[in-house]
Amino acid sequence: MIRLALCLISCLISLTARATLTWSLSAPPKQYKSCEGVFVSLCAVTLFCISLFSFLVFLRYQIYYGYPLETYLEYPIIIAQDVILLFCIMHFSGKAKRALFYAVVFWVGWYMLTLQKWIIDLAMNLCTFVSAASKLVQLQHLWQTKDSGQASALTWGMSAYTCATRIITTVMTTNDLAVLIRFIIMLILNIWVTATILHYSKTKKTD
Repeated sequence: MIRLALCLISCLISLTARATLTWSLSAPPKQYKSCEGVFVSLCAVTLFCISLFSFLVFLRYQIYYGYPLETYLEYPIIIAQDVILLFCIMHFSGKAKRALFYAVVFWVGWYMLTLQKWIIDLAMNLCTFVSAASKLVQLQHLWQTKDSGQASALTWGMSAYTCATRIITTVMTTNDLAVLIRFIIMLILNIWVTATILHYSKTKKTD
């Protein structure tokens, strides 16, 4: 019961945090928008494709090893959410035809991941590296601008909490080392981003 409750809480918080984060990514500040929306479409599509790659690999990894549903319950919903947002971004930027290309690439990738055991294991490790790199990019941006901008400490804090609960549920269920390493790294980076956002928000208010 405790494990299931933790999984459900983690799922709800993860979905809420992800929805908030994807909304902020899909609506960057006005000063970065060009008249044709080139920056918006390019950055948003790149971010969502990286995000989708990471989530698809993690979901495929969990299914491949036959792990319980509660260990990845929120991921199909998050993936569906990102797919819809990605299509909307491409549609409104006049590149809807490319959506089919991305769909084929992800579909082929989904099946190729499990052709060999080493492929899915390697992809999982790369997935952790890519997710960590995206958060380091966010940190670098905060350090360079010294401004939290649209970044929400609450959203990143919820992401950190989700990682913490996922570490507990992973230990209680699968005890998979690759998954544990992923969530530990993500927890550290999420806390780091949250602390950085709070620091620059406080500095901005003081000024």
